Amino acid sequence: MTVNATTVSAGEALRVLTAGWDAQRAGQLTASWMLHGRPGVGKTEVVQTLATRIGAQLFDLRLTTIEPQDLRGLPYYDHDSAKTVWYRPEDLPDTDAPAILFLDELTAASPTLQPTVYGLLQERRVGRHRLPDSVMIVAAGNRVEDGAIAHDMGTALSDRLIHMNVQASADDWLKHYAVPAGIHPTVAAFIRTRPDLLDTTEDALRRGQTIACTPRSWTRVSAILHAVPDRALRQVMVAGTVGEAPAAEFALLADEIAATVQIDALLAAPRADRARLTPRTLHGLTALVYGLVGGVTRDTLPATIEIMADLRHLGASHAGLPMAELASFGFELLIARALDNGWEDAFAASPAYADYAADRQAAGLP
Repeated sequence: MTVNATTVSAGEALRVLTAGWDAQRAGQLTASWMLHGRPGVGKTEVVQTLATRIGAQLFDLRLTTIEPQDLRGLPYYDHDSAKTVWYRPEDLPDTDAPAILFLDELTAASPTLQPTVYGLLQERRVGRHRLPDSVMIVAAGNRVEDGAIAHDMGTALSDRLIHMNVQASADDWLKHYAVPAGIHPTVAAFIRTRPDLLDTTEDALRRGQTIACTPRSWTRVSAILHAVPDRALRQVMVAGTVGEAPAAEFALLADEIAATVQIDALLAAPRADRARLTPRTLHGLTALVYGLVGGVTRDTLPATIEIMADLRHLGASHAGLPMAELASFGFELLIARALDNGWEDAFAASPAYADYAADRQAAGLP
């Protein structure tokens, strides 16, 4: 069956869930939420980020690994009351502090588990155990057409949820995930250049291929680049993560960036000497921007601001490249990073940023 809900990026899904949490905390809305999407699209990361953002404890319940009795708990005989009562399972929240109950792989769970889940999603209870008002319920799962293990969702289950289809978006992934998650700048530069390779699941299914590019697989490629220095060994791992063809294209870009991007040397050099250390290709410059922003600290922020501002004035050595656009894009990421860490005072104290802002104002740009 088709999930006829709105398709959103992971970042948009996070914003919707945050609004839902705010409404629940205000006593205006109590609902259970469902994220549909292909494997690796970022559904789990959305829920983990939400928990961090709202300061909630995350109870991650993988429904494919449990039976109905595991969710209900363990029965025992109470001699005083002459009744059978139940020990509550530790996987269910029992706290007045903020918490998220994450029912992952809901569409892959055994149909025999669904009646037990009904009570959680609608009445917020299993047996006699009721979830506190401080608990938000979010479920996630793949669709049948995604090539994953999944069952069509019946109407009795579907009607208990607010649904969203989560789809990979390169722009959203780069802006809202790559930098905070510490994604390797080479991976970020590659996806900015080839956004069509962020998620190739549909194409891989059509071709009968086992391996596809997904946001999750590119996150793994980033970890490989950070951890494995040997190029030949690394290439085997990357190909086994995203497929041979994307890995071959990625390797060419990685070699170019490795040869031209010198972030530490650039930060350490006097301002007048930085131009000769700046990459002279669009790939290299893009990786430089992501590397500077991803690795920025309070101490390196002033030099990073100078480097971003000076991109506009590199002259003939970088002729034909969109240097003004790169500077604007770099500052967008850098300012967001600074605001997240409370470093905005560095911009007010920077003569380089004052000159940059004055030039934009003179050109009629915001």
